[in-house]
Amino acid sequence: MSTVEAAATIEVRNPADGSVVGRVRDHAAAEVDEAVRALRRHQPAWEALTVRERAEWLMRLQDWLVDHTAALTDVVQSETGKSRVDAEIEVPCAIDLARYWARNAEAFLADERPRPHSPIGQTKRLVRTFRPYPVVGIITPWNLPLMNPCFDAFAALLAVAAVLVKPSEVTPLSAVELARGWAEIGAPPVFSVLTGGGDTGRAVVEAVDYVQFTGSTRTGRAIAVACGQRLIPYSLELGGKDPAIVLADADVDRAAAGIVYGGLFNSGQACISVERVYVEAPVYDRFVASLVEQVRGLRQGHDDRGFRVDIGAMATQAQREIVRRHVEEAVAAGARIAVGGKATDVGVFFEPTVLLDVDHSMACMTEETFGPIIPVVCVADEDEAVRLANDSVYGLSATVWTGDRRRGERVARRLEVGAVNINDAYANLQNYALPMGGWKQSGIGARWGGAAGMRKYCRQQAITVPRGPMLRREPLWYPASRLCSRLVTTLMRMVDARGRRRLPIRLRDTE
Repeated sequence: MSTVEAAATIEVRNPADGSVVGRVRDHAAAEVDEAVRALRRHQPAWEALTVRERAEWLMRLQDWLVDHTAALTDVVQSETGKSRVDAEIEVPCAIDLARYWARNAEAFLADERPRPHSPIGQTKRLVRTFRPYPVVGIITPWNLPLMNPCFDAFAALLAVAAVLVKPSEVTPLSAVELARGWAEIGAPPVFSVLTGGGDTGRAVVEAVDYVQFTGSTRTGRAIAVACGQRLIPYSLELGGKDPAIVLADADVDRAAAGIVYGGLFNSGQACISVERVYVEAPVYDRFVASLVEQVRGLRQGHDDRGFRVDIGAMATQAQREIVRRHVEEAVAAGARIAVGGKATDVGVFFEPTVLLDVDHSMACMTEETFGPIIPVVCVADEDEAVRLANDSVYGLSATVWTGDRRRGERVARRLEVGAVNINDAYANLQNYALPMGGWKQSGIGARWGGAAGMRKYCRQQAITVPRGPMLRREPLWYPASRLCSRLVTTLMRMVDARGRRRLPIRLRDTE
C-alpha cells in the first residue's frame, strides 16, 4: 500500500482480540463537501414524494434489516468486541424505530391549524407547516455502532431531510452496512455515510444545515460553537453520570439485578449507564451483598456468536485507561474494591467492578467513567440521596428503586435529569413517545418525544389566509388615518383589557 493510500485508510480492529476486521476510507473535507452537494441535489425529489411513499422506503429498509440481522450482528460484534447478548439488541432496536417513525410520520408532519387567540384574529385562517432542513449531519460515537445512526437518521429522513452520517472511526463498519442496505433496496440517494476521523467530522459540521451529535461533552461544546458561528441549529446528547437511588422499601434483589444490567450493559459504555448508586442505610448491607454476588457471577470474555459470556471488551484502550484511573485513584483515596478492579492482559477488557466507601471527592463519582464499574454510597435517607444525585454537572437520566410507585414518581420529580426510570433501567430507550435528552452538561435538545422527535429536523412556517370577503384596504394601511387607527386600537383594548380599563377612549380630532 502506498503512503497516500495508507493515509486515506482507517484500520478497524476487534478490541477483544486485536484482529483486523475491516478498513474504511478517511474522507477528506473536499469529499464531504461533494457528498453534501449531491444530497442537496436529490433532496427536492425526496420532498416531492408523499409521506406514505417515503415511509414505504423506510419499511423496505426495515425488511432488509430483518433479512440481514445475523450478518449485521456479526459486524457489530466484530468491531466492538461486545458480548453476543449485547450485540444482538442493536438490529431489533433499529427495526422497532423504523416501524415507529413510518407509522407516525403522516400524523407528525401534518399541517396544524391553530385557533386565533382573539376575536380579531378570526378574520384569518392560521396554518403551521413543517419544512425540512435540507441536509442533516449526524455524528455518532463508537458504543452502539448500528443503533446510534438509526436513532436519528430514520426520523430525519421521514422529516424529508437528506442525511449524512459520520460514524466514529473506531466502529464505522455497521454504519457502512446500513448505507449499503439503503442502496441495495434501490432507495433515492438521500442517505450517505462518510467515514473518517476528527477532520471529517469538522467538515460535516461546516457543510450541513443541521447537526445531531452524540458523544463527549468536550466535543459537543466545540460543535455548539461551530454551529453558533454558522447560525445553524443543532442537538447534542452528551456525557452522563447517571445516579441510581435505592430506597429502603425497594425489592433489594431486583434493584441489584437492574443496576447490574444498567451499569454493566455494553461494558458500561452507554450514555445512560448507571454510574453511581445511593442506597438508604436500612437496606445498604443487603443490597451490597446481592450486588456483589450478582457481579461476581458474570462471565466476561470473547465468544463469537455465542452466549457463554455476559460482558465483552471495551471499545478502546484510551477508555479502559480512564476506568483504570478512576479505580486506582478511588482506592488510593480510601475506597474499597468489593469485586473486580483489574484490567486483563489479553484484549481491551476491564473486570466488572463494585467500589465501596466512595464519596464525591473521587473522580469515579464525579467524572463520566463510561466503563464497567459501579460505585455505591450509603445514605441516611431519601433527601440525602436526592441531594447527592443532583450534585453533578451532568443530568442525563436516573433510576429510582422503591416498593411505592407514587414515592418513586415523587422522587423522580426532584431529580435534575432528562429521564427517570422507576424500578427499571433503560426503559426510556424503548419508549419513543417520550423525549431522550440531557439537562446541564449532558446536552441540548432531545431525540424522540413523539412528533417533536421528527419536527426537530424541520423549520416551522407560519401561513395566514384571509377568511371571507376582503376589503380593498386594511384599516392600518397607509396613508395614516387617525380614525382608522383609533378604531383598531380601541377594539383591541376592548377585547384584551380588564374591568373599567376596557372602556374605549373618546374619538376626537378624527379625520
